[in-house]
Amino acid sequence: MVRAIFPGSFDPPTNGHLNVISRAAQIFEELLVVISVNPQKSCFFTPEERFKMMENVLAGYKNIQIHIWDKLIVDFASMHEAKLIVRGVRSLTDFAYELELAMINKGLKSDIDTFFIPTDSKYSLQRSSAIKELASFGGDISNMVPKIVEEALKKRFNTAY
Repeated sequence: MVRAIFPGSFDPPTNGHLNVISRAAQIFEELLVVISVNPQKSCFFTPEERFKMMENVLAGYKNIQIHIWDKLIVDFASMHEAKLIVRGVRSLTDFAYELELAMINKGLKSDIDTFFIPTDSKYSLQRSSAIKELASFGGDISNMVPKIVEEALKKRFNTAY
């Protein structure tokens, strides 16, 4: 069985994330979506809130599991016997950053590789930070995030649009 992991902060989950996840779920027999917790990063939603959102939007997938992890992602991969880390890329800037991470991860655990999936072009400009900023001003984010995420952002910002 080919098991892969797809780590990310998912703060919040976007349609771009879901695009990569749905495509990876078709490629791999098992996909572990890992909500990464980095104490160096200030997140808008708690890990548990992000978990619930992902659980909701990924409910229809039989081959996906969702986890929260606060240590090195290669350690998670080893613990779960996953040999591939899936990374979504939107641009050359993303690719350069992700390639650097892939090389660091390979240096830490030589038996783990990185599999890059470019997002569909319609999601190439969607960044979680930009979506949160747009939502804070009451902008329409309905085509950028799943409904549950849109509602959570509206509630958090106390905006209506």
